[in-house]
Amino acid sequence: MPRCARVRPVREPGASRQVRVVEAAFRLLARLRGAPALHPHGLLCAGEVEVPAGGERWDVPWLDGPRWYAATVRLSRAAGLPRRLPDALGLAVRVDRADGPGRALDLLLTSSGRGRLGRHLPRPRADALGGPYSSLLSYRVGGRSRALAAFPRRSGRAPVPGDPASLARALAAGPLVFDLCAGEPGRSWRPFAVLTVRSVLPAGPRESVGFDIYEHDARGFTPGPALAAVRRAAYRGSRAGRR
Repeated sequence: MPRCARVRPVREPGASRQVRVVEAAFRLLARLRGAPALHPHGLLCAGEVEVPAGGERWDVPWLDGPRWYAATVRLSRAAGLPRRLPDALGLAVRVDRADGPGRALDLLLTSSGRGRLGRHLPRPRADALGGPYSSLLSYRVGGRSRALAAFPRRSGRAPVPGDPASLARALAAGPLVFDLCAGEPGRSWRPFAVLTVRSVLPAGPRESVGFDIYEHDARGFTPGPALAAVRRAAYRGSRAGRR
């Protein structure tokens, strides 16, 4: 059997030394872990995203509701720390056919605060339902700069640790529901959809679906330019290292 060719990292024209260092570091970390460089262990789930009737208009095609989309969700811990320790928790969502056939939308959210500054900072947390998840950096939504967030509905649930086994037990007891919201600087959050996580998919804790917010965006709903080159390099490096 012929040996596989070595995967060479893709270089953007004029990429800075810092960007190349980020790509190389994420490639090495993913290779060592045999998993994504960040959020190495997670739970892959099936669910749906519903855009309710009677909501506000966003001038975004996929949100001109009411709509219903199948979704693939991964819940994870960023550093992969032991279960008893707080960690930055991840909520990755792939919205199928959001921008038409074959055009999915990816959202990558991290446990955070909810205020004007807190929404842009990761916040380590032990309870997966203990607070919001944020995009940290802003998106362009309907031509305006807005942060994205997912607010869990507690519904009287006990704390749920963010490790895969605990999340699977929580899902066996019932779906996890999140209100998806967008917020402009200095303004309150406005809901645009509801995410329901229903069941665990048959995948190992190191498996993912290649979430990438730059490869999978939607018309009128795109990541902002802040740190775009660095984040693209991190995604490239993580994918290459896993190969």
